[in-house]
Amino acid sequence: MPCPPVPAPSVLLPSNRLRGRFKVMGKLIVIEFVSLDMVVEDPDGADGTPWGGWAFRYGPESVAGDKFALGELLDTGAMLLGRATWQRFSRIWPGRDDEFSRKMNAIPKLVASRSPADVEAWSNSSLLRGDLIEEVAGLRRERDIVVAGSGSVVAALRAHDLVDQYRLLVFPTVLGRGRRLFDQPIGLALESAERVGQAVRLVYGRDTAA
Repeated sequence: MPCPPVPAPSVLLPSNRLRGRFKVMGKLIVIEFVSLDMVVEDPDGADGTPWGGWAFRYGPESVAGDKFALGELLDTGAMLLGRATWQRFSRIWPGRDDEFSRKMNAIPKLVASRSPADVEAWSNSSLLRGDLIEEVAGLRRERDIVVAGSGSVVAALRAHDLVDQYRLLVFPTVLGRGRRLFDQPIGLALESAERVGQAVRLVYGRDTAA
């Protein structure tokens, strides 16, 4: 059965009603490679954009392995991916057998897709059924959720105040073009900052003072 389309933010339930209806137990964590000007598009060059590959040119010490410090979240949580991100990852991880790759292959993966999609190519993957916002809010009662890449999914979740934390690997480059992580003002609270190769891992949580 095709996965129903993700409704536009204007027709979904407001975030304050969602947060009151669901008891929040886990966290929803967004992980992204970003440039200094907050571009997230094509960090590995797979999309073929003129500016693509901007993150991976700094070498494996900045991008390989558990650079987002997910740790035990890979054992206890779930991963949520948009269709395009899932398709890209499904061509990378199944053929790898190092410790981090084994964890990526073992974690439950939910795929948000507006159209029918075959998710058999990557183990422990399944289509997210039903409304994106309702399903994610419900799942977050049970466990942590990690969202990697998946720009349209992140935007929908952010519009409904469901993102609890951003873990960003910021690379020392300014692109001046490409899709950015944020398209409107947002207040966040810095939780940690740590150098990772030529990048810096910045962890931001909710701004409780706002």
